[in-house]
Amino acid sequence: MRMKTLLWAALSFVAVAAFAYQDPLPVKQAVEDYLRIQTRGMSGKTSYSVGSIDPTNQLPPCAAFQVRQENGARLWGRTTVTVQCQAGANWSLFVPVQIKVQGHYLVARKNLGSGQTLAEGDVDVRQGDLTEFPANLLEAPEQTYGKTLGVSLAAGQPIRSDALRLPLVIQQGQRVAVVGKGSGFEVSSEGQALNAATEGQVVRVRLANGQIINGLAKPGGFVEISY
Repeated sequence: MRMKTLLWAALSFVAVAAFAYQDPLPVKQAVEDYLRIQTRGMSGKTSYSVGSIDPTNQLPPCAAFQVRQENGARLWGRTTVTVQCQAGANWSLFVPVQIKVQGHYLVARKNLGSGQTLAEGDVDVRQGDLTEFPANLLEAPEQTYGKTLGVSLAAGQPIRSDALRLPLVIQQGQRVAVVGKGSGFEVSSEGQALNAATEGQVVRVRLANGQIINGLAKPGGFVEISY
């Protein structure tokens, strides 16, 4: 009887060993190590968490792991990383993770209309989890001063960089001074701007003789051309 008991115990041990599953703990530790390295250079106060891994995952045990992101993925907010076994088995596992980044961002202090030029008093600075908002949030009020809104914003709405436009330095129909520069010489003329432009943008100008030229818009009603 004792022999049968020992034999049954031995067979049970072999069966368990043959069907052992991957322990979730080393997988989680590998993901945490990856996140710690990848978030080290992020601005703001960064924290991360790793989602649960099924302890009955039925994956063969693995001795080494590679953690990576899929092409085009970003470690931002709620996302997933891929864990691939590198030794002892051949499997891949998607693991949910969450990254939080505490930082400053700008919001409209009041309702702001499209086309409005922003000045001191139009924006407020707030702090929160940046991953909960769209990308390209502005952080400092000075980034908005003198810029023109391309969209309307409600009070409290976050301000993104792509919502701003540089102020126009040339208006359509404006009389402008055309300055031409070359090697060792400079000429000037006057004309009428055929389009509005921000600083550095191309503006078309009709000269007094009817000729139309292209130049770069400059502050103060100047258009610069090069020879």
